[in-house]
Amino acid sequence: MTGSDIPSSFRLAYVPGVTPTKWVRVWHERLPGTPLELVQATAADAPGLLADGGADAGLVRLPVDRDVLAAIPLYTETTVVVIPKDHVATTAEEVSLTELADEIVLHPLDDVLDWETLPGRPAVERPATTADAIELVAAGVGVLLVPQSLARLHHRKDLTYRPVPETPESRVALSWPQAEEAPELVEELIGIVRGRTVNSTRGRAATPQRPTAKAKEKAKGKRAGTGGGQGAARHKPTGRKPSPGGRAGGQSGKRGKPRGR
Repeated sequence: MTGSDIPSSFRLAYVPGVTPTKWVRVWHERLPGTPLELVQATAADAPGLLADGGADAGLVRLPVDRDVLAAIPLYTETTVVVIPKDHVATTAEEVSLTELADEIVLHPLDDVLDWETLPGRPAVERPATTADAIELVAAGVGVLLVPQSLARLHHRKDLTYRPVPETPESRVALSWPQAEEAPELVEELIGIVRGRTVNSTRGRAATPQRPTAKAKEKAKGKRAGTGGGQGAARHKPTGRKPSPGGRAGGQSGKRGKPRGR
């Protein structure tokens, strides 16, 4: 990529609960000349933002339309139930869906979990956002099932959460507009989120490494030994003088009868 082709900045969208801090830090270390601009978007709006060119790539929640967006899954989140700290379920390390059967389970309009059947009892009205649902949990109205990162994002001192097995889970992915080839800066970001080293041959040309002094010495020794082959080994001095009339370094050439005792 020539100097005139390098974009002035790279726009990375991210959805609530996703923390891009460590990847942003690596980006600044590797690409100090290309600022990374973070664009916050809701989970529902992020795919449209990418498709319309509002961001170059995004950390989004699956699923996305694969005809429009490419995506690389990064990780799957644990689903937890957010409950008041004095709730009876706090005595357990995890909570089953059966234990929530009699609870009012809040279902916000921005829920990111794909439920076939929501557990528990429905609330009279659906909260508009997860933040609103958290306030209702704190007021003792019901409980809330969310990915663990959202429970952490909306942390309150009077609330806690417990894992709930056998529930839908949310997957986070790196996504960008579909193309025959990912743009070079997207390839750079792919390498960063996948933990590739700066000299990885995937996504960018590797920087040639200079041979170490030890490697140079080893190569020099190999060159010095070439051409001799096995013949060179046969002519290698043994350090011992040949016996008169005998073979060098071998058995004595003296013949005769053995001495009697």
